[in-house]
Amino acid sequence: MTASTEFRPLSLCVLTVSDSRTPANDSSGDYLCNALAETGHHLHARALLPDDKYQLRAQVSAWIADADVDGIVVTGGTGFTGRDSTPEALLPLLDKQMPGFGELFRALSFEEIGTSTMQSRAFAGLANASFVFALPGSTSACRTGWEKIIRAQLDARTKPCNLVNLKPRLKE
Repeated sequence: MTASTEFRPLSLCVLTVSDSRTPANDSSGDYLCNALAETGHHLHARALLPDDKYQLRAQVSAWIADADVDGIVVTGGTGFTGRDSTPEALLPLLDKQMPGFGELFRALSFEEIGTSTMQSRAFAGLANASFVFALPGSTSACRTGWEKIIRAQLDARTKPCNLVNLKPRLKE
C-alpha cells in the first residue's frame, strides 16, 4: 500500500496512568496532547487514571468501542513495580499485537538511557480498528515514542507505508 499525498487527521485519545500525577502536573499527558495537536490530529478525549487495571480496561474499552476513535496513546504503568499494570490491563483487549513497536521503542530508548530501557514494557496493537500505543510515564519516553515512531506512522504521507493507510482495511 502506498503513502497518500495529503495528511489525514485522526481522532486520538490520551490516557495517563499514574497514582501520583494530577491534571496540574501531568507533563507527559500535556506533551502528548500538544504533540498530536501540533501534528494536525484531533484530541477526542483525555483521562488521568490511577494504576488500576480494571479502571484502565474500562476506559480503554469505552474508547475502542467508539467508532469515532482512531487511536489511543497511553503513558505510564509500563514498568515493573507492583502497581505497574498497563500491559496486564490492556493486552487482553487487543485483537492484534504490534511487537515491532515495543522492540523499536526499546532500541531507540537504549540510545538515550542505555540498559535501563529493558525495564520498559512499552507495547502497541490494534483493538476494534483503533490503534493502541502504551508508553512509559516519563515525558522524555513519550517524546521518543511520539517523535521517532508514532508521529510518522500516523501520517498518511509516510513512505513506504504507514498505519493510516491501513485503516480502511482493518475490519476486513
